[in-house]
Amino acid sequence: MYHKILLKISGEAFSGVGERGFTPQRLQYLTNELKKVIDMGASLGIVVGGGNHFRGSELKQLSPLYADQIGMMGTVINALYLKSVLECQCIRSVVFSNIVDLPGVYPVRYDSLHQSIENGAVAIFAGGTSNPLFTTDSAAALRAVEMEADLLIKATKVDGVYSKDPKIHPEAKRFDRISFNEAIRLNLTVMDIEAFSICQRNGIPIHVLNFFKEDNLLKAVLEEHIGTLVYPDPQV
Repeated sequence: MYHKILLKISGEAFSGVGERGFTPQRLQYLTNELKKVIDMGASLGIVVGGGNHFRGSELKQLSPLYADQIGMMGTVINALYLKSVLECQCIRSVVFSNIVDLPGVYPVRYDSLHQSIENGAVAIFAGGTSNPLFTTDSAAALRAVEMEADLLIKATKVDGVYSKDPKIHPEAKRFDRISFNEAIRLNLTVMDIEAFSICQRNGIPIHVLNFFKEDNLLKAVLEEHIGTLVYPDPQV
């Protein structure tokens, strides 16, 4: 079992696939899945996306800097909403972000982050890396290093990493396990290259899974064979 996990979720975890805003059924599902992991005694950090509010294609007419800043604000909305929902389930959480100064939102600092985790709170990260032009993948990798995570879980709507796009190539192979170096050699899209490099350098495995299938998150934490595990290469 992994004991300290960074979970990266997209805005669709709040709204449902292709939907907008917040959907009560999705939020109930999200909290149920998180609670299963928390009840196992695992420490949890969550990087939230904001695609349920703004999609990149809708902001193309804007400067990339402004578009990213707008998207980052969407993640703050999601983080605060998630904190409120978790509190209704008696799950303690702390929202961390370096882009807003709001009551109950704390700057990302090593000491306060680890104190919160050690006290049993879920750490919710908003605002990406705090800088535009970096993806939430990069934010997830950065926060995984900061919280000294054993595993980074990328929660998606597909059931792992494939050799080709399975929508176009039905014969595409899904990998159960693959090393960082092999994934690079095959040019597989696991995360963006910056995020992938951070995890590779710090020896943090990445588990890509279909979050919308019940119990998949718990199974990944318990090291069961679902999705695709991208693991560090042996140190020479």
